[in-house]
Amino acid sequence: MSIPSWVWGQSVMWLLAHLYLWARLVRGTTPARSRARRAGTAAAAALATFVPAALITPFYLDLAVSRWIAWPTTIWYGLAIYLLILLLLAEPVRLAAALIRRRRAARARPEPPDDASRRAFLARSIAVTAGAAATGIVGYGMVNALGPPRLDRVTVRLRRGGPQANGLRIALVGDIHLGPMLGRAHTRRIVDLINGTGADLVAIVGDLVDGTVEQLAPAAAPLRDLRSRHGTFFVTGNHEYLSGATEWIEELRELGVRPLLNERVELPGLDLAGVNDVTGTLQDDGPDYARALGDRDPARPVVLLAHQPVQVNEARRHGVDLQLSGHTHGGQLMPLDLLTSWAQPTLAGYERFGDTQLYVTKGAGFWGPPVRVGAPPDITIVELAI
Repeated sequence: MSIPSWVWGQSVMWLLAHLYLWARLVRGTTPARSRARRAGTAAAAALATFVPAALITPFYLDLAVSRWIAWPTTIWYGLAIYLLILLLLAEPVRLAAALIRRRRAARARPEPPDDASRRAFLARSIAVTAGAAATGIVGYGMVNALGPPRLDRVTVRLRRGGPQANGLRIALVGDIHLGPMLGRAHTRRIVDLINGTGADLVAIVGDLVDGTVEQLAPAAAPLRDLRSRHGTFFVTGNHEYLSGATEWIEELRELGVRPLLNERVELPGLDLAGVNDVTGTLQDDGPDYARALGDRDPARPVVLLAHQPVQVNEARRHGVDLQLSGHTHGGQLMPLDLLTSWAQPTLAGYERFGDTQLYVTKGAGFWGPPVRVGAPPDITIVELAI
């Protein structure tokens, strides 16, 4: 499995980010050439390798080995994110303090006072506050991320259709992200939650795995036990195309899950369609809306499974009644959800785009840090009404 270019890009970015963390947490708080400075520099250099290790090692190491690396490295990943945010928010305080010092120095006669101790006190106060706050946020976020997905329920009224579609309940789940940190027990918990709802069909809207079939087949095996009246359906997400999409599609078929690869099926009262993720275009396996949605009975409502919410733009052009998506994790890490919202029309929940309705699940797993802040994991029962 080759390492994608974005992994190298993120690794370089994080190495640079650690230079800033070192400057604020070590250089700014310790005397030059002191034992504390040397120890802090050594610790910062070691921690700077953690995020690249978390991103790169799953491509090379056995899952059992990479699991031991993944936990400490990704926890630091989460802490580093919030340390960066909090320290950057403190920069105006530093700037204001520097301006005050300059004014006092300009008025001092004959010589300005030595304010090195004041600068060190401010730097240490900010470092301790940021460290305590980041630890609290990440601890809270880990409880959210590692706990059971919340079971949400929503009713969506379709603009057309007959009585057979009325009351149909779809268990919507996405972004399960099986991998070094989320394994078979995670899948079993999700399967038991869904089976307990008595849903009429199950829709898995991509990003099921972060690893190959060889690595993760045992973790995915409980999907075989999903039970619903019309079965379980799947569409690819961007992470499937990093994990061997072709092999996973065959594995899911063996587990009784039906992939919808730019195709649709007729169910009582409606059509259920699925398109590939847009990332598949890079592997000549992208979405084909005409194939999935063309030449159908216009009197029947159509529900489209598509991994990314942004695919609603094409869904609207093809007269889709309801699109079900994931991908965003609801932002996963507030306030970084603002970045996700620039690329996607909806982060989570319900929204309407003309005659096409969109519902986005926050997902049942996580990617990167085992942390969710402001976006708890969920599984949604979408009940259709006519």
